[in-house]
Amino acid sequence: MNIPRTSFPRVVIVGGGFAGVALAKKLSKQELQVVLLDKNNYHTFQPLLYQVSTGGLEPDSIAYPIRKILKDFPNFHFRLAHVQEIDANHGKVITDIGVLKFDYLVVASGSKTNYFGNTEIEKYSMAMKTIPQSLNLRSLILENFEDALLTSDLNERNALMNFVIVGGGPTGVELAGALAEIKKVILPKDYPDLDTRMAQIHIIQSGDCLLKGMSEKASQKAEDFLEKLGVNVWKNVRVTNYNGKTVTTNTDLTFETATLIWAAGVKGATIKGLDAQEFLVRGNRLLVNEFNQVKGFENIFAVGDVACMQTETYPNGLPMMAQPAIQQGHQLGDNMIRLIEKEPMKPFKYKDKGAMATIGRNKAVVDLRKFKFQGVFAWYVWMFVHLFFLIGFRNRMVVFVNWVYNYVRFDREARLIIRPFKKRLKP
Repeated sequence: MNIPRTSFPRVVIVGGGFAGVALAKKLSKQELQVVLLDKNNYHTFQPLLYQVSTGGLEPDSIAYPIRKILKDFPNFHFRLAHVQEIDANHGKVITDIGVLKFDYLVVASGSKTNYFGNTEIEKYSMAMKTIPQSLNLRSLILENFEDALLTSDLNERNALMNFVIVGGGPTGVELAGALAEIKKVILPKDYPDLDTRMAQIHIIQSGDCLLKGMSEKASQKAEDFLEKLGVNVWKNVRVTNYNGKTVTTNTDLTFETATLIWAAGVKGATIKGLDAQEFLVRGNRLLVNEFNQVKGFENIFAVGDVACMQTETYPNGLPMMAQPAIQQGHQLGDNMIRLIEKEPMKPFKYKDKGAMATIGRNKAVVDLRKFKFQGVFAWYVWMFVHLFFLIGFRNRMVVFVNWVYNYVRFDREARLIIRPFKKRLKP
């Protein structure tokens, strides 16, 4: 990998997400050699992926080069690599570009879409965990309406204009709200010769409420907002299969759609070598102690979505969100310095700063530790927080200008089919 030799201990970080970047920034000024490996050369601000999918933002607005984030640190090295295996016994990371030895390893590989073993759904549905997936979804949404113009089959046209979102968490709720606004404001202008009123947006939640984990009031308000936008909300319904055309559920409900968007869950993105059952717990996550050490190792750590730190408050592990990942990255940076200097490490304590979700223009729900509010003010808070956590001044300015323009003009300029996406159909 052409990593220079040094007398400093080598820390290898796998993953350039929120946790990996936070840790790298914390360590890069220390007398350590920090090597970050990722299959992409950019960090993705995942909370805004749905806006890329719906034409509100271009992908470069929510991505930032990893090398640029840490360009001023001489002992930092980045390599574009796909990590294939971890040889824990010999202290090696095996990748598609070579083998790298480590003194300390931190797995920050994040999460991936969880289909709960349903291969049909995995094959024919659309996911939205990465920028390429979001661009695929954007293309498919627009292509569906182009195809709807051409068909004379009413059933086929309706299926092309019907969208089913599985999962009532923040991703599903925000995506449903964005699609509803596109249907209401943009499609009638773009497709005047198509009856876009026939377009239907469905959100299906297996539980009895949306935004599970947020307050009851936030959940109910989000549902009210969606219904006012014309979204069909289905609760206590579980999707059992999708063959590319028909969605079946555990009830009598079925949906004919050309687009099923799967936002129903995620699981840890584990790596071969640390994927044995002795390391894993619920959600395919690596079991770690209060110092983020992987079970059975002193020099191998895991942070972020892939790590499961069980506490009394969170017996199934911390929420798989940005804040726990960032906080763990910062804390582990301090603890690794203590470990190297033979000082006792401090246990990690998660500070819950709240949760929020937006449901379209002037509509959001925010749950803070002491305050809970909904509506226009919550929407402004949501925007401010997301702008604050974006990396890079340019990205903040571009996103802010886009939001102001979209708000004033009721428009989404990035509805472009840059690369056509052809969906696989069942033979």
